[in-house]
Amino acid sequence: MFRARHFIGVAAGCLIASTCHAQSYPSKPVRLIHGFGSGSAIDVFSRPLAQKLSEALGQQVVVDARPGATGMIANDLVAKSAPDGYNLLAAPGSAMAATPHLYKVPYDPLRDFAPVIQISTFSYVLVAHPAVPAKTARELIALAKTRRDPLTYGSTGVGSGFHLAGELFASMAGIQLLHVPYRGGGSAAIVDLVAGRVDLTWDSLAVVLLQMRAGKLHAIGVTGARRAAALPDVPAIAESGLPGYEMIGWHGIFAPAGTPRDIVNRLSTSIAKILAAPDIRELWNTQAMEIVPSTPEQFAARLRFDFDRYGKLIKDSGIKIQQ
Repeated sequence: MFRARHFIGVAAGCLIASTCHAQSYPSKPVRLIHGFGSGSAIDVFSRPLAQKLSEALGQQVVVDARPGATGMIANDLVAKSAPDGYNLLAAPGSAMAATPHLYKVPYDPLRDFAPVIQISTFSYVLVAHPAVPAKTARELIALAKTRRDPLTYGSTGVGSGFHLAGELFASMAGIQLLHVPYRGGGSAAIVDLVAGRVDLTWDSLAVVLLQMRAGKLHAIGVTGARRAAALPDVPAIAESGLPGYEMIGWHGIFAPAGTPRDIVNRLSTSIAKILAAPDIRELWNTQAMEIVPSTPEQFAARLRFDFDRYGKLIKDSGIKIQQ
């Protein structure tokens, strides 16, 4: 009789295994893994997020950087981790939604991860060397159509969000642009742009803002559907010559597929509260990033949308990795 009553009591307190897991989670440190170097945007965001998540969960959350292969090393590590909430992935949208269309990756971004929450969204900014006379998207398109040689634009690499922003612009505008990929982050591309060795680049505002303020570069437009709060005087490309153009970047947190739903929900709710804190919002603002809280379902829909969109753009543009 005691055993029966004991069993009923346990069952009433813990109806399903996932609830049991969530009630005891976390019972040991959690790793927040990302695939990029120190000082990258995802690293800048991961560290304060991990610190505050440690306080919320009552267990240490450790940032574990595994840079290399455009984030694929970190992605694969988390995809193959136990689905128990102790190994999480922080990743940018381009690495999750574009990279699999260019490389043979050992994971499926749609099946092997459980989206937890989107932690940022941001527009890119199209900037030009002062020698480029165009000041708006409309003027840039007109200039490109009159030139014998195509305008050049630098990016952080083939298949990066900045590269795809340029390809989408050229495709929609019906013009030719010559892509110049750089390795090792965006600094080399910006150095060459300031020196006039390339004409244009799409990049994050935080990277180019100092050069813009110094008059070494000028902004032509932002890639979001509306103007960026950090650049209220710079029009969206869609409003200044290329209607319908939009390219949005984001960062998000993922768990391995199969992670109990209650754990995913707890992480999502805890991180959403952290993102609402004034000091976190201020930090994001300094990086020209916006916080758009999302449910796991909304974040999954965002990933699917960008995965399909980037795949089509890469296929239609004939983008391939040069070995």
